[in-house]
Amino acid sequence: LTEHGDKLEAAEKEAIETAIKAAEESIKGEDKADIEAKTEALMTASQKLGEKVYAESQAAQAAAAGGAAPEGAAEQPQASAKPADDNVVDAEFKEVKDSK
Repeated sequence: LTEHGDKLEAAEKEAIETAIKAAEESIKGEDKADIEAKTEALMTASQKLGEKVYAESQAAQAAAAGGAAPEGAAEQPQASAKPADDNVVDAEFKEVKDSK
C-alpha cells in the first residue's frame, strides 16, 4: 500500500487502511472466526490494489515489447512469420552399442 497507494482512488485506499486496522485489532484477540473474517475482508479490499499493479505491469511489458497491443493480440502467432530454420528433419533413431 505504501509503494503503490498512489495508484488507487482515495476511497479504495481508505477501505484498505480500515481493513488493515481491523485485522490488526482482531489479531490482538483470541476469536479465530473474527480473525479469519477480518483477514478475508482485508484480502477483498486489497484486490483492487493488486489489479491496478498487475494492469500497470502488463502495460509496461506491452510497451517494452514494441507498443501496446490489444488484449489477446499478443498471444496470436503472426501468419507471415517465417520459421527460424527451414531445414529441420524430424526422425527416429535407435542407439546401437558396440559389444567389444
